[in-house]
Amino acid sequence: MANERKFVQENIRRVLLKEYMMEKTRRAGFGGVDIQRTPMGTRITLITERPGFVIGRKGGAIKDLTEAVKYNFKFDNPQIEVQEVENSSLNAQIMAEKLASSLERGWHFRRAGHSTVRRIMEAGAKGCQVIMSGKLTGERHRTEKYKEGHIKFCGEPRIQWMHEGFAVAKLKAGVIGVTVQIMDPNAKLPDEIEIRIPSPETEKEEKKEAEKAVQEARRDERRDRRDRGRRGDRQRRKGREQQRRTEKQEKPADSDKKTEDKKTGDRAGGDGEGAEKQPAPKESDGKSEAKMKPEEKPEKPAVVEKKGEADKKEGSDGN
Repeated sequence: MANERKFVQENIRRVLLKEYMMEKTRRAGFGGVDIQRTPMGTRITLITERPGFVIGRKGGAIKDLTEAVKYNFKFDNPQIEVQEVENSSLNAQIMAEKLASSLERGWHFRRAGHSTVRRIMEAGAKGCQVIMSGKLTGERHRTEKYKEGHIKFCGEPRIQWMHEGFAVAKLKAGVIGVTVQIMDPNAKLPDEIEIRIPSPETEKEEKKEAEKAVQEARRDERRDRRDRGRRGDRQRRKGREQQRRTEKQEKPADSDKKTEDKKTGDRAGGDGEGAEKQPAPKESDGKSEAKMKPEEKPEKPAVVEKKGEADKKEGSDGN
C-alpha cells in the first residue's frame, strides 16, 4: 500500500502543478506541460503560444516561476523549459481556451462551436469534436456537441492519437465547460492500408532479402542437426557408461555365487552333484608303493613265491 500511495500522491502533485501553470501562463496561451524526472532533477517543459510572456525581461519571470514551483510543490531542482507551439490550431488545450474566451466575450455558442471546428479541420486534423455543457440557453443545463471527420472513442488509437483540452467559460448565467478533442493529422489507424507498386530496385532488394532469409534458415537447420547429433552422441556415451557400471556390479555377484556352489559341493561329499564333479581315483603304481611305508605295503600272495622257487629248481636240474 505504501508504494500505491506514493504513486497517487505524485499524480496529485502533477495535476496541481498543471493547474498552477494554467493560471500563471494564461496570457501566454497555455498549451500543456510535460514533467520528467532525471538524475539531475525535475525537467518541466511548458508548451505555450507566446513564450515571451513566460520568459519575461532578461528571464526574470521564469526564475520567479521556478522558485515558486520549488517551494510550493517541493520538486527536486526544477528546470523549466519553454517551447513554442508549431500550429496552435492543432493544440486542443489552446483551442479550448480560445473557445471559452469567445463565449465570455458574448459569442453565441453555436457560432463559436462551428467556427472552432472549421478552424481545426482547415489546419489539417483528421477529426475533431467540441462539447459544450452548461446553461447555454435558459435556466436548464444541457449539452451541445459539434464534430467532424474521424473520431475515436475508445481503444489504443484514442489513447495514442486523440488530444484533449478542457477550459471553463464564466458567464452571468453560470459556468460552461468546454472540451475540445482533436485527432492528430499524422495518426495511422489500423484500418488504413497503403498499396505500393514495386519498382525494379525494390524487387531486387526483396530478392536479396529473401535469399538471405533462405540462407539463414539453412544455417539454422544445420546447427540444429549438429546439436541433435552431439546430443545423440552424449546419450550413447552415457548409455555405454551405465552398461559398464552395471556389468562391473554384476561380475562380483556371479563370482560369489560360484564360490558358494563350490563350498556346497565340498560339503556334500560324494552325495549328489558334488560327488559327480569329484575326479576318479588313479591306479596305484609300483613307485607309489615304494614310497609307502613298510607297514602300509600290501603282502604278496604265497602262490607267486612258490612258482619262482619251482623255476629256479628247474634251471638247476637242466644245468
